[in-house]
Amino acid sequence: MLSLSPLHHPSPSPSPSPPPPKPCLPSLCPLHHSLTSKPAAAAFSLRRRRPLRVQALDAAQPFDYESKLAAVHFQSSKHLKIAVIGFGNFGQFLAKTLVSQGHTVLAHSRSDYSHTAKTLGVSFFSDPHDLCEEHPEVILLCTSIISTQRVLSSLPLHRFKRSTLFVDVLSVKEFARDLLLDLLPADFDLICGHPMFGPQSARYSWSGLFFVYEKVRIGDEESRISRCEKFLNVFAREGCEMVEMSCAEHDKHAAGSQFITHTVGRVLGMLRLKSTPINTKGYETLLNLVENTAGDSFDLYYGLFMYNKSALQMLEKLDWAFEALRNELFGRLHKVVRKQLFENAKKVQNSQDSYTRLPNWSRPGNGAALPSSSSLALRSQDIAQPYEYKGQISDCVEDSSKLKIAVVGFGNFGQFLAKTFVRQGHTVLAYSRSEYSDVAKKLGVSYFSDADDLCEEHPEVILLCTSILSTEQVLRSLPVQRLKRSTLFVDVLSVKEFPRSLFLQNLPLDFDVLCTHPMFGPESGKNGWNGLPFVYDKVRVGSDESRASRCNRFLDIFARDGCRMVEMSCAEHDWHAAGSQFITHTMGRVLEKLELESTPINTKGYETLLNLVENTAGDSFDLYYGLFMYNVNAMEQLERLDHSFESLKKQLFGRLHGVLRKQLFENAEKFQVLLEKRMLPKLSESSAELTSSSEALDVQKN
Repeated sequence: MLSLSPLHHPSPSPSPSPPPPKPCLPSLCPLHHSLTSKPAAAAFSLRRRRPLRVQALDAAQPFDYESKLAAVHFQSSKHLKIAVIGFGNFGQFLAKTLVSQGHTVLAHSRSDYSHTAKTLGVSFFSDPHDLCEEHPEVILLCTSIISTQRVLSSLPLHRFKRSTLFVDVLSVKEFARDLLLDLLPADFDLICGHPMFGPQSARYSWSGLFFVYEKVRIGDEESRISRCEKFLNVFAREGCEMVEMSCAEHDKHAAGSQFITHTVGRVLGMLRLKSTPINTKGYETLLNLVENTAGDSFDLYYGLFMYNKSALQMLEKLDWAFEALRNELFGRLHKVVRKQLFENAKKVQNSQDSYTRLPNWSRPGNGAALPSSSSLALRSQDIAQPYEYKGQISDCVEDSSKLKIAVVGFGNFGQFLAKTFVRQGHTVLAYSRSEYSDVAKKLGVSYFSDADDLCEEHPEVILLCTSILSTEQVLRSLPVQRLKRSTLFVDVLSVKEFPRSLFLQNLPLDFDVLCTHPMFGPESGKNGWNGLPFVYDKVRVGSDESRASRCNRFLDIFARDGCRMVEMSCAEHDWHAAGSQFITHTMGRVLEKLELESTPINTKGYETLLNLVENTAGDSFDLYYGLFMYNVNAMEQLERLDHSFESLKKQLFGRLHGVLRKQLFENAEKFQVLLEKRMLPKLSESSAELTSSSEALDVQKN
């Protein structure tokens, strides 16, 4: 007979020849006849020289042996077999990187993504049982927050290998951790992770972006520790900033950053903001924010609200901040209207008193008229002459590449522009209500505390850098009669129709008027003006070559520093600015009231909001109020913003109400069923008693 040798070779020693085979019946031993033939005997003797050996055992060995074999194989491989559960937008996004790093990727989802999986090099399974029987080393949950519990409960966990590593990438972590601990067997390893980026914000690279994780439960075996590190290394290899943090700490930071970011992004998304020809840097950040959050489902946003206990508090703070800003705006508006009403009433009263004090013969209607203000006004030989004199004075303007520019209003923005004027070689004068002589001296600017002295220097350009609210008062106070005729007046206000009308109403006809708006400021333009828009409207520029040249030389100051020059009417500017600049400043001021702070896990979107606050915080409230007060389109934009925020709150609380209502009714139905079940035995006993009683009565009757 054939014999099986042991797994190990026996030590060489002389052995006696084997005994001859025992005879057996042909019917019971079919091999006997074949082995007795000569060819068969030769083959048999060959087999005796090279005995048959069993090289591997098919039977399952005890767990410790199996794990040792697996550990040896696992440690020799750098790659993992990863199953992505939930193969939607985010699951596919992660799978691309997993495949690119050489990992084997499987996928399962309710929807059929087999074609997409094939193009990505991923094996797709529509049946979770088939997936689990492939024994993936890592289960990566990429489901929505709302569906995670249902999906996890539906998985055939018994088909996984023991000690499989489960990882979630949800945007809330305490909820995910508690769910995994509650629903998974105790011998499964757990990591709660959160890539603080998505398909939109990380479409170019993951470098420098945060990956937050907590090793909730990892076994002591070397193979399990190694597997955990290999998975985390997927993100580290791509350049992620790896942040180990507890789930509770993550949720606290995320409510103040991620939830606020998504809320602002969704509110702005409802406004359907569009790019304009005069985008500011701040407005560009808002457009990018909308783009980054628009790809995320409402379920994700609702999950951030529903499953993070700090989110409701942040929503309430945002609501309060927006309401406080509106009250501040309307409170200031109310004061202005109230002041105008009382001042007009006082003027009417004074006029009435003056009229009653006049003798009867001098009152209107009696052949006399009230003296006009123009007839009482003092006339000066220095006052600007009529426009007909333009031909006589055109030769007086020096045709030089350098200008003498007077900056009226030498505050933060005036100083910001003056630096560039001086650097380009222009002569700069300055005048302001506040004392800035020391600052002016450092900048190489001649400072004047008296407006008459400034005007007598005959600057070629008067540049108004005042606040919107004070512009009219400052303009009326200037001794324009001391200026050269045809002086060029320029403003840099953030609204344009208002200064245009102001200039045309208050300046002599032979003064040139240029309305401009640098769409940047000391903060957004601190690193250079290259590519930043400069909007202008040549409202009134004389046809003389010298006057046209002077206007162009002034505009060339901004063109030389790389500004994108945009010629646009004042009305068109204000229409675009209300939908961009006013919205930008509004959101910046709302967020400023929240006192947002940087966190250890800032997303790109949250960094955008922090930068927005920084860019708008340096501007005075007068500037913001001017954008609201002196732009006819601003009120409409504020109402739209208010409506969008209210709509978003209704969506959130409406969904929350639906969940609570469903739970209440489901609990009521369950309670009713349970109550009926408990009452059934009593009813049965009662019916049995009634039956026996009726039977007894029947017996008695019979």
